[in-house]
Amino acid sequence: MNPIEEILNKETFSKEDLVALLSADEKESVKIFEKAKAIKKEQVGKKVYFRGLIEYSNYCSKNCFYCGIRAGNSRYVRYELTDEEVFEAVKYAYENDFASIVIQSGERSDRKFTDKIEFLLKEIKRMTEGKLHVTLSLGEQSVETYRRWYEAGAHRYLLRIEVSNPELYKKLHPADKHHRYEDRLEALRRLRAAGYQVGTGVMIGLPFQTISDLADDLIFFRDFDIDMAGMGPYIEHEDTPLYKFRHELLPLRGRFFLSLKMVALLRIMMKDINIAATTAMQSIDPAGREKALMVGANVMMPNLTPVKYRQNYLLYENKPCIDEEAEECKSCLEARIHLAGDEVGYGEWGDSRHFGKRNEI
Repeated sequence: MNPIEEILNKETFSKEDLVALLSADEKESVKIFEKAKAIKKEQVGKKVYFRGLIEYSNYCSKNCFYCGIRAGNSRYVRYELTDEEVFEAVKYAYENDFASIVIQSGERSDRKFTDKIEFLLKEIKRMTEGKLHVTLSLGEQSVETYRRWYEAGAHRYLLRIEVSNPELYKKLHPADKHHRYEDRLEALRRLRAAGYQVGTGVMIGLPFQTISDLADDLIFFRDFDIDMAGMGPYIEHEDTPLYKFRHELLPLRGRFFLSLKMVALLRIMMKDINIAATTAMQSIDPAGREKALMVGANVMMPNLTPVKYRQNYLLYENKPCIDEEAEECKSCLEARIHLAGDEVGYGEWGDSRHFGKRNEI
């Protein structure tokens, strides 16, 4: 038995184990991927759940150094969907048995924005008779806002930590009161206290990031006991401060391979959580999302945002599918899921089994 197989046979991985596994070459990683695939089949099955993605607005109060829609990027035309555009996307998801949507936006916490989201949630609940599950990804908010949104109809929330190393976090964000690592952690705790299924995630292959940092990220997910994860390769954007470090990065293929290992190891460590096959994976490899499904992912997010807005919601460069209408995106992802040997869980919320067990649902 080789060293990689010996580690994989352990019940729990140490940080040193994770560093060794993340450092495995392509031949050695086959064992990691095989184990992750088997655990996925046993623990969450072959169903892949759709979350219809609505990119509600690209207005953002944050100025993160890696993000294309950062407040300091003046090249984008800023937009916010009308109520009618949101409800049209909701109607499409509902009528096509997606059973779940994600409302994503740049980070804002002003009262006008929080009230609007609450209104939209109540209307979505009313128009679908509570049958369409809603995930939010709207950044750091107050305890009151999280509770209001939960009571209005949202039950899952994705808030990516991006990096769990506080020193690295400082390098990726402005040094001001709006970008504090501890505030990010506190927001995750607030979400858990409010009753949400809580998701987080990281970027893989960032400037200044090490394999040791990624091992710590996996341990962070485990220790926080997350219910779902969305993570993928870091892809640079020319309108961001981090772009100047692009020549120091791991090649794109290396970032993609490392991302596959992160997905696989998280599936092995947290057997029954939901893990998204993210769009960033496909930005590097045309079959990126299928490959993520084959090593542990079980969620996909067809884009329901009106095509005319998508060019202005590019968090990173070379984002795929920005010119596909909803029906094209749905058909494409269906095919990808079948190619991976899975099937779409139409009409099912696909809640995190991990969350259900913790809360005895």
